Amino acid sequence: MSRRILHLGLGNFHRAHQAWYTQNAGDGWNITGVSLRSPNIRDALAPHGYDYTLAIRDAGGERLEKMTVLEDILFAKEQSEQVLEAIAKADLITLTITEKGYCLGPDNRLNKSHPEIEQDLSGELTSAIGYLAHGLARRDTPVTVMSCDNLSANGHALESALREFAALASLDLPVGLTFPSTMVDRITPATTPALSTHIAALGLPDAAPVETETFSEWVIEDTFAGPRPAWEKAGAQIVKDAAPFELRKLRLLNGAHSALAYAGLLKGYDYVHEAIADPDLRAMVEGIFTEASKTLPSAVETLSYRAALLSRFENPNLHHKLRQIAMDGTQKLPVRLLGTIHDLGGDAPNCRKGVAAWIDFALSEHAAGRALDDPRAGDITKACPEPQALAKLIGYTG
Repeated sequence: MSRRILHLGLGNFHRAHQAWYTQNAGDGWNITGVSLRSPNIRDALAPHGYDYTLAIRDAGGERLEKMTVLEDILFAKEQSEQVLEAIAKADLITLTITEKGYCLGPDNRLNKSHPEIEQDLSGELTSAIGYLAHGLARRDTPVTVMSCDNLSANGHALESALREFAALASLDLPVGLTFPSTMVDRITPATTPALSTHIAALGLPDAAPVETETFSEWVIEDTFAGPRPAWEKAGAQIVKDAAPFELRKLRLLNGAHSALAYAGLLKGYDYVHEAIADPDLRAMVEGIFTEASKTLPSAVETLSYRAALLSRFENPNLHHKLRQIAMDGTQKLPVRLLGTIHDLGGDAPNCRKGVAAWIDFALSEHAAGRALDDPRAGDITKACPEPQALAKLIGYTG
C-alpha cells in the first residue's frame, strides 16, 4: 500500500519542487493536496486525474515531464471535514503557504490578533495553522509536519505557531510530532496562457501546467517522526542542520531577487533576465552577493553558488516576472536584506539600495493609485508618501 503526504498549499512552487522530488524518488508515495484559497487548481486538474505537465527550461532548451504523483486535491472551504480527516491519517504533512500564510507577527511568533486566527478561534477554520491544529488533535500517533517556505528557521516557526494556537484553542496535540527545518530552491514563474497553448500543441496534459528551471535544491533536517520518501534519490540533501543553507539562500538568492525586482520595475523592466542584463542592476546584485557572503558561516560554499545564481537569473527561456517577486515585501525584506545590513553594522550599501528600491517602488505604486500586493497594503498606503514611515514598517532605521 502506498504512503501518502498531505500537502497544504498547492501552488506552482510545490508542483515544481516537492512533488517533483517525491515522484522522482520512485518509492510509491502519493500526495493529497489541499487548496486553502481557491478551488481552481482542483477543478482544472480533476478531469485529468490530477496529472499535469512540468516544463523544465534553461538556456539550452526545454524538457517536459508528466507529473502523476498527485492523487487527490481538496478545497478546504468546501471540504473542511475531509481536510481534517486527511491530516489525521496522513503519513507525512508538508506546507508551501508562503510567509504570510503562517499568520506571524514581527517577532516571528503567532499573531493572535490576525483576522484569520481570530476567525479560526471563533470556530470557522480558515488558516493553515487552524486546520493543522484541529486535524493533528484527532491523531493518536506522531507525524512529521514540514514547512517548505522561505521562513527563517521555518520548522521552529511552524511548531511555535502551531503549539501556541493549540493552547489558545484548548487542543491536545499528539506526543512526538517533529518539525524539520528546510531550505527550498527552484525558480518557478506563474503559469501563462502561452505555456498552456505550447503544452497542448505537443499533445501533453495542458491543464494548469508549470514551468521551472533545471536547477533545484532541497535541504532537509533529519528529524522525522515516521516514514518519508527517499527524496535523496532525487537529489535532496538530508542534513543535521539546515540553517547555514537556509541563510545562504535567503540572503544571496532571495535578497538579490527582491532588490532586483524593485529596482528593475522602477527602470521599466518586466522580467528577471531583462533586469540582470542592466549593468547597474547587475553590479548591485553582485554587491549584495559580496555583502551577504560576509555574514554566512564557513559551512556553506558561496563562490560557485553565486556563479550559478547569475546564470539562473540570465535564463532567457524562463520568463520570471519581477512583479511576482515583488509581492509581500514587508514579509520578505526583513529576512532577505535587513539581516545582512544588521550583521554588517549598516555597512552594506547594496543591500541598502535594495531597501531604498522597495521604498521608491511603494511610493511609485501609491502615486499611480495601485495598492501593493502585500498583506500590509493598508499600512503601506497610510505610510505613503513618507519614506521614513515606510522604512519603519519593515524595521529599517536607515
